Amino acid sequence: MFGMRKAWQRDLDAAIDELMKADTLAFGGTGFAGTLLPVTKAYLRVEATHGEHPDEVRQQIDRLLDKGSPAGRAYAATLLERIDPAAARSAWTSLRDDPTEFTTFVGCVMGRSTVGDYATQRLTAA
Repeated sequence: MFGMRKAWQRDLDAAIDELMKADTLAFGGTGFAGTLLPVTKAYLRVEATHGEHPDEVRQQIDRLLDKGSPAGRAYAATLLERIDPAAARSAWTSLRDDPTEFTTFVGCVMGRSTVGDYATQRLTAA
């Protein structure tokens, strides 16, 4: 039926919507229980969808990079590292002067970072 979105498209849209409003950056389990945050699950869904639908995922990543929350833009640039390293480097470079902050989680350690500081770290690590 025309206008009906496929299940994978709905899942991708929902995951991108979650990342668009993200206020926390976490790539694994958080806290003592190692719980995956909804935003981490969304990131993993986008990453997994890329293999089968690379063009659609890339369009969504570009939208996330352009219009996402501070953490959402960091997720977008991180996703680009896996699919287009040159585009990721360009994204991180454009984010270096961004003073907005977000929460970070590494295991059970919560912290804060600016987008710019995080981008500089990613550029240094690359």
